[in-house]
Amino acid sequence: MSKLWKYVGIGLLIVLIAIQLVPNELPSVKSENPADIHESPWMEEEISIVIKKACYDCHSNQTNYPWYSHVAPFSWLVAKDIREGREELNFSEWENYDPLDQLAILDDIYGEVEEEEMPLPIYTWVHWDAKLEDSERKALMEWAERTMDKIAETIE
Repeated sequence: MSKLWKYVGIGLLIVLIAIQLVPNELPSVKSENPADIHESPWMEEEISIVIKKACYDCHSNQTNYPWYSHVAPFSWLVAKDIREGREELNFSEWENYDPLDQLAILDDIYGEVEEEEMPLPIYTWVHWDAKLEDSERKALMEWAERTMDKIAETIE
């Protein structure tokens, strides 16, 4: 029986080494980190701190890439999550969004935060400091409402 486990272990090690050679999207995702940032003029300092700790790795061009993001199969998941996150919302590109899109995004932020769907649980398992406290959730939701009101005033 111990010989079987030895072969299984060697086989798993070979597979783990081999998958490191499989290309992934991480290099292209990393190259999409332009230097110029266009954050919202409505961003408040307290909220900016919360958003940077809980959202920026997937929803901005200021992603921090931890060591495991360079190791397959984790690199595949990280690249996918960042690409999808930026497609939904990129705080670094806020000023490029149409005001109606900004309203829709803020409404989504409110809902995702209220339902505790963001940040993703899998993300907070590894980045425990990104988990939002109830007070941070409340502050983020109130900010989203205030900002929607401000943007709506500019449209009218």
